[in-house]
Amino acid sequence: MTASALAAEDGVSAPAKPPGRLSSWQVWGAILIAPYLLVFLLFVVYPVGYGLWLARHPVSYVHLFEDPIFKGTVVNTLIFLIVGINLKMFLALLLSGFFMNQRVWIRWLSVLFILPWAVPSIPTILSVRFMLNPEWGVVNQLIFKLTAEDGPNWLNDPRLALTFAIAVHIWKSLPFWTLILLAGRLAISNDLYEAASVDGASSVQKFTYITWPSMRTLYVTCTILSMIWTLGDFNSVYLLTGGGPADLTHVLATLGIRYLRLDQVDLSMAAVVCAMPLVLPLVWYLMGRLSK
Repeated sequence: MTASALAAEDGVSAPAKPPGRLSSWQVWGAILIAPYLLVFLLFVVYPVGYGLWLARHPVSYVHLFEDPIFKGTVVNTLIFLIVGINLKMFLALLLSGFFMNQRVWIRWLSVLFILPWAVPSIPTILSVRFMLNPEWGVVNQLIFKLTAEDGPNWLNDPRLALTFAIAVHIWKSLPFWTLILLAGRLAISNDLYEAASVDGASSVQKFTYITWPSMRTLYVTCTILSMIWTLGDFNSVYLLTGGGPADLTHVLATLGIRYLRLDQVDLSMAAVVCAMPLVLPLVWYLMGRLSK
C-alpha cells in the first residue's frame, strides 16, 4: 500500500502539495520540451515574425502594387497554379491506373518514372536549361542539325519560357503524386471490381462507380496540398528561366529574390506576404478536411 493510503487508514491525512508548485514529472517534462520549444522559436517564429515586421509599412505595398512586374507576376502565378496543378493531378490519376498493371516491363518503367522526383532539383532543372540553349543545346542540335537555319531561343519568349517552367514542375513532381494515387487505388478492394465484371461493367463504368468515388477525397486533398506546395515552388522557375526574359516569367516564389538583388528588402517581404491570402485559406480548408 502507498504511504498516503496507510496514512488515511491511520486517520492521518497525507500532506498536500504546496499550491503553485510543480511535481517532479512536470519539471522533467518542461526540461525535455524546452529544446524543441527553443528550436521552434528560433527557426519558425523569429523568421516569420521578422519578415512580417519588415513588411509592416503600408508604403511598401503601395510601391509593390505600382510595379508592373508585380502585376504580371500575379498573373503568372495564377496560370502556374491553374494549369500546372490540374494537368499534373489529372496525369497522375491516369498514370496511377497504368502502373496498376502487373507486367514486368511496366515495373521497370516505374523505376525510371520516379527518377525525376528522386534526383535533386538543381542538376535536373539545369540540365533542361542546357538542353534548351539556342547555340549548343541538344534540342536545337537534333532539330536543326541538318538545316542551315539556327534554332530558336526557347527561353527568350516569355510564353514559351513559362510553359517550359510549368512542364518542368509537372515533370519533377508528377511521380510523387502518381505514387500517392496509386496507393489509393491499391486500397480499393478487388472484390468490387470482380463483382462489377460479373455484372458486365466496362472499364469506364468501373472507374466511374468504383474507383473515382473511392479516391475522390484523396484526390481533392492531394490537389489542395499540391497547390500549397506549388505556390512555394522556387526551383522550377528560377533555375530554368531566372525570371527572364526581362522579368516576365516571375512567380510570387521568385519575385522576392528579384527585390533582394535590388536591395529592396521591404518589397521582397511584402511580395512574400502577398502570397499569404492564397495560402492561408488553403491551409485552413485542408486542416478542416484532415480533421474529419
